[in-house]
Amino acid sequence: MSDRKPISCRLHYRRIQTGATLRGLSRVFSRQQYCSILGANSAVAESGGFSYWAAEPRDILELAAEQTDPFRQIENALSRYRLADADANLGRMGLLPSGMFAGGWIGYFSYEMGRFIERLPERALDDLRLPLIRLCFYDRIIAYDHRDDAFWIVALELPNDAERPQDKLASLERRLGECGQARIEESSPVGLGTMDDLTLMQIRRNMSRQEYLDAVNRVKRHIRDGDVYQVNLSHRFQVPFDARPIDLFRWQSRHNPCGCAAYIDADGFQIVSTSPEMFVTVRDGRIWTKPIKGTRPRIDGDDPKASRLNARRFHDLLTSEKEQAELNMIIDLERNDVARICKPGTREVVQPRTIETYPTVYHAVATIAGQLRDDVGLTEILRAMFPGGSITGAPKIRAMEIIEQLEPTARGVYTGAIGFVGLDASVCLNVAIRTIIITRGSAFVQTGGGIVADSDPQMEWEETLVKAKALLAGIQAVGAGRVVRQM
Repeated sequence: MSDRKPISCRLHYRRIQTGATLRGLSRVFSRQQYCSILGANSAVAESGGFSYWAAEPRDILELAAEQTDPFRQIENALSRYRLADADANLGRMGLLPSGMFAGGWIGYFSYEMGRFIERLPERALDDLRLPLIRLCFYDRIIAYDHRDDAFWIVALELPNDAERPQDKLASLERRLGECGQARIEESSPVGLGTMDDLTLMQIRRNMSRQEYLDAVNRVKRHIRDGDVYQVNLSHRFQVPFDARPIDLFRWQSRHNPCGCAAYIDADGFQIVSTSPEMFVTVRDGRIWTKPIKGTRPRIDGDDPKASRLNARRFHDLLTSEKEQAELNMIIDLERNDVARICKPGTREVVQPRTIETYPTVYHAVATIAGQLRDDVGLTEILRAMFPGGSITGAPKIRAMEIIEQLEPTARGVYTGAIGFVGLDASVCLNVAIRTIIITRGSAFVQTGGGIVADSDPQMEWEETLVKAKALLAGIQAVGAGRVVRQM
C-alpha cells in the first residue's frame, strides 16, 4: 500500500429531470476525451438498474503486460482517493439511490492478468499489445436510474481543486442539454443488418475451421485423460473498421441491448462490449457473481414461425442434461472461489439455473452470493475469482493452461472484466464476452464455448459463429466492416 495520505473527496450531486436520451448522451460524451460509458440501454433496467457516462478523467492507471506486480499498483492507485467520512453513507441514508456508482474508477482488467495470480505458460502471441489494465479516475459522472427514470449528476470535490464543485455540476448539466442536438443526429437511420446473410469466408481469423475442430478434439482428449472437466475454447475474427466506434456501440445498444454493456475510448483503441454476464457485484460488503453457461440461438421477432422455433430452442436449452452439467460445474467452481473471501456459512446459490432471453440468444445462468470478510478488498477479490470460471473451465488453473496451449493469440480484454470500482468500495464488473476491440483500422471479435466430454466439434464451431455474427451484423450495419454477403 502507498504511504501517502489518501485524498479526501466530498460528494456533490443533484437529481435532474430532463428529456435527454441515453443514445444521445452517449453521442455527446463520445466527443470528450477518454470517455467511458456503462449500460446505456433498456436491458439495464432488469440488471444493475443504472447507466453511467464519464469523460476527461482526473487520473489514469495504465499497466503494460511487461510490468511485474499489477496488484500492488492497483492497490496504490485505489488508495490515492477516499470518500469523506461525512459522505460514506449517503446511499444508506436515502440521499442517493442505493447501489448507484457515485465516482471513482472505470476501466478494464485483461484476461492475461490471470498470469499474475497463477503460474501459467505464455505461448499465445500478444499481437494487439493493448494495456494489461486500464482504469480512469473520474471526478464527475452522469448516472441514469432506469427504475426511477431520473438522471443524477455527481461531482467530487478534491482539495485545491481548480474547478468548484458547482462548476463541475454545471458542466454535466450542459452536456445533458446538448442531447437536443444529438437527438437530431439520431434521426439518421442506421441499418438493422442481418445475421442470416453474413458469411465468414473472407474474414481474417486466428484459427481456421479445421484448426478449431482439432482444438476441440484435443480438449476432449484432455477430458478423457482426466486432466480437466471442461474448457472454454475461443477463436477470433478480424474485419476492417473505418467508422465511428460510438456508432457501433449505439447500434448494439439499440438492437442487442445487454445489462452489462460498456464503451471505453482510450484514444488509440476503443472497446464496445455488449456482455450479458456479470462477473462480480459488491455492495455493502456483499458479493454476487452470475455465471452464464449454455446458449441457444434466438430469432428476434413475433411471427408465428419464429415463435415456434424459439420455443423449441428455449425448451432444448432448459432440458439439456449436457448444458445443466456444464453450468453445475461452474456453479461449484464459483462457490469455491466465493468461499475463499467470504465469511464462513454465508455463501449461497441465491438463484439456481434459469434461462434468460436476449435479442439473439438464450442463456442459462445462476447467481452465487456471500458476505465478504472485513479484510477483503478488490485485489483479494481478483486474486480469488479472476478470471471468471465460465470463460475458463474446471478445474480453472488446468483449463487456463490448456487454453494457453491451444489458442494462438492472447485474449486481451476479451473474457477479462470491464466496469467500475467506487470510492465507497462498491464494485461492478462484467465478464467481457460479446466484446469488440477496435484498433489500427480493424475490429476484433472473439467468441467461444464450453467444451465437455460429449461436445460435438461441429456444433461447438457453429455456436461460436452464432455469437460472432450477432456482433459482425452490427459492424456491417454501421457501414464499417467489409463483411461479405452471400450471393
